[in-house]
Amino acid sequence: MKIEADAKLVTVYVNSTDRHHGQALYAAIVQLCKDRAMAGATVTRCEEGFGASGRIHTTRLMELAENLPVRIEIVDIEERIAPFLAALEPMIGEGLVTVSDVRITRYLRDPKHPPG
Repeated sequence: MKIEADAKLVTVYVNSTDRHHGQALYAAIVQLCKDRAMAGATVTRCEEGFGASGRIHTTRLMELAENLPVRIEIVDIEERIAPFLAALEPMIGEGLVTVSDVRITRYLRDPKHPPG
């Protein structure tokens, strides 16, 4: 079965060393998504990047490999994104959040036809 819909993609860019109440910020954001029953969240640890500071963070140099960019992507319908963003705002001391319109296609297994 295939379901198509308009949705929002929230992308949060933070550092792997950022914390929220003693927990890795990216893990706290995923937990917030789970607590709010968001449609999905994915964390990607990046190999290299830079932000507002202009400093390069990279896995190529050992002394810089601890503080790497992290990208968290959250997808859900528009009505659920605004309250999520309001809850997210106080968690982020420094970072970047983008919101994009997306078209999603979700594939679900047909219960009448089990895999085989």
